[in-house]
Formats: sequence, structure tokens, C-alpha cells
Amino acid sequence: MRPLLCCLGLAALLGPCLACPSACSCSVKKNGRLLAECAYKDLQDVPKGLSSNVTILTLSANRIGWLGQGSFAEVSEVQSLWLGYNQIGVVEPGAFALLVHLKNLDLSHNKIADFPWQDLRNLSGLQILKMNNNRLAGLPRDAFRSLKDLRSLWLNDNELTTLAEGTFDNLPSLSQLQIFNNPFNCSCKVFWLKKWTENTSVSITKGGSTLCVAPGRLKGRAVTDIPDHYCVAPSVQLTYLSNLDNTVMYDGLTLTLHCSVAGSPLPEIRWRIQTSSRRVEINGPNVARDGNVKQSRERFLVFKNGTMAIPNFSKEDEGIYTCLAVNDVGTRDVSVNVALAGSENPAEDLLRDDPQASHLGDRSCYKGDEMDPSGAGEKLVIVYHMPRESKSRAGGAVPQVPLGTLLLALGIALCC
Repeated sequence: MRPLLCCLGLAALLGPCLACPSACSCSVKKNGRLLAECAYKDLQDVPKGLSSNVTILTLSANRIGWLGQGSFAEVSEVQSLWLGYNQIGVVEPGAFALLVHLKNLDLSHNKIADFPWQDLRNLSGLQILKMNNNRLAGLPRDAFRSLKDLRSLWLNDNELTTLAEGTFDNLPSLSQLQIFNNPFNCSCKVFWLKKWTENTSVSITKGGSTLCVAPGRLKGRAVTDIPDHYCVAPSVQLTYLSNLDNTVMYDGLTLTLHCSVAGSPLPEIRWRIQTSSRRVEINGPNVARDGNVKQSRERFLVFKNGTMAIPNFSKEDEGIYTCLAVNDVGTRDVSVNVALAGSENPAEDLLRDDPQASHLGDRSCYKGDEMDPSGAGEKLVIVYHMPRESKSRAGGAVPQVPLGTLLLALGIALCC
């Protein structure tokens, strides 16, 4: 009787360790790892009843179409998970989040278009990730940020048209990358990839097959063959202009800044203004060709040609004015710190106090000193205010003109 009880007790202890669904075959490898082999079984779901200490789970070549949040709750110790050649189209957030011991994950040859990339944050020990032959059309820039041990990454044969710059940053162990057979749109948004491949030690398998599908002029050419002159990082220059004597309708000064940009493709011009009371960002012109202001409450008038005008410039408008040039290759910016001096302070005294300062008076329209981009935020423009009565005594009365006429005059004069 006692031997029988011992046998039953031993079976009770070993039973959970050897638990294996009927569709699978389970065995212990020489290294002590428990293998659950469930491939080629026509399974439509992850089988239930797997042992909690399974370290290798093979589910390849089944008909699994969905992975839920609890699909792998029973096998949290798994280190290698093979799911290739299924029909997986839906992966719920959290499906892989608990598999913190995972080193190898194969999801290749499925129908995955959307993936819960946040799940990878917990998989810091992942070494091999195969997501090739799916329907991925995009990747977050930080998708692989936490995968410090990742050695091999397969993304080939998907629907990727572009990749965000920095996608493969923070992968110090990466040695193999496959991204061929994707329909890349070789705009300057992927120009960084060419530069990265030229400087990286990562082996990019079949690099010659990483071809452009668009634009037409580059169709069929390798991403690594994008001509350098197609994509040039922005350059930016900032100059200031003073009032137009014959069109000034205000008692105060209309401060005008002009931003000149170059690059390929031609950069967009954006403005960032930081005063003591507020921060303003203007992403494009707000003055139409007919002189109407699109944002009627905004006092910073931005023209298509890169000019900004601030009518009735006052102490409240003092601050840092930054022009940004933005294209697909990068961003450059240059800033100027603008301060207003009252009429009781001679401009000459202000210039003596700050030898780097430039000053604006109510003169004819002209381009002043160029703001050096290398000294962004350090240049200082002193606006010297000359009241209306002083101008009248010096050169006669100032004519009155409608606002629309003023804006058109500024726009025409400043585009020269």
C-alpha cells in the first residue's frame, strides 16, 4: 500500500510538469528545457493546458488567426516562440507583454498589419525578431527602443513605404537587418536610411533589393542610390527690415523680419515667438494675396515669401523671434532677440551698451544685418521708436492708408 501511495504522489508532482495538450507533443531537451511541439496540427487557437515551465513553444504552420491578451498566460516562462506561417491578422495589446523571458519571436508569414508595439517594451532580452512577410505599412520610430539585446531583425516583404529616422537607433547588439522587398517611397524622408547604411556595421541582407517604388524618377533604383543632390538639409538666414516711409499708417513702428531658406526639397518656413507673456507658433503664412489676414486675431503677420511684420510693435512684443526651416531632411533655425528702446534713450547709447546690437529706425525699406545661424538666440536687435510728431517735424505728415494696401505694399516690397 505504501509503495502505491508513493507512486501516486510522484505522479501528482510530475503531472503538471508534463502536462501537454493532445494536439502537441512535449519533451525535455538535453539542456533541461521543455519543448512543446504543436506545429502542423491545423490549430485555430493557441492550445490550452500547456505546462507553465514550457520554454520552447512551436506553433508554426497552423491556422491561428487571432492572438488575445491571455493567449500565452500559461507559458510565461517561454524563451522561444515560433508562430510563423499562420493566418494571424489580429494581435491584441498585451498578447506578448508578460513574456519577459522571450529571446526568439517568429511572427513571419502572417497577415499582421497592426501590431501592439508597446508589448516589446517588456521584452528587453529579445535577440531575434522575425516579422517578415506580413502587411506592416508603418513602424513607430521607437518601436524597438527597449531591445538592447536584439541581434537579428527581419522586416522584409511587408508594405513599408517609409521608415522614421532613428528607427534602428538604440540597438547596440543589432548585427543583421532585412528590409528588402518593401515598396519604399524614396522621398527625402528615407534619405537618412541611405546615410545610415553607409556608416553602419550592421549586415543588411540583400541590400540591392531594397528598391524604390516611387517617385517615378527613382523607381527600380536601390534606396542606397538616392542621389545626394536630391536631398539637401535646410539652411536659413534671418534679416530685419524697417518701415516703408510712404505707407506707414501707425504711430508706432512696424517691425519686419525676413526669413530666407534654401534646401531640397524647398523647406517650409515656420515661426516661433516667445515673449514674456506668451508663446506663439505659426506654421505657414496667415496673410492672403489680397491682404486679408486668415487668423484675424493674430497680430503677427506672416507672408508666403518668408516675411513677418508686427505692426505697432510694443514692449509686450519684446522677446525671441525664431525662424525655422523644415524639410524632409531636417530642421534648421535661427533666432533674434528683439527689444524696444523708448524715444528718450538715444540709439547711439544703446549700441554702445551692447556692441552686438543692431537698431531699427523709421527708415526706408532695406535689408539689414544677416542673423548668423551659428549664434541663434544671441543676436540682439534694438528697436528705436520715433513718434509720429518727430517724423512730421523732420519730413512732413505721414499719409494714412488702408490696412489692405499696407499689407500688399509690404508683401510686394519684401519679396524683392
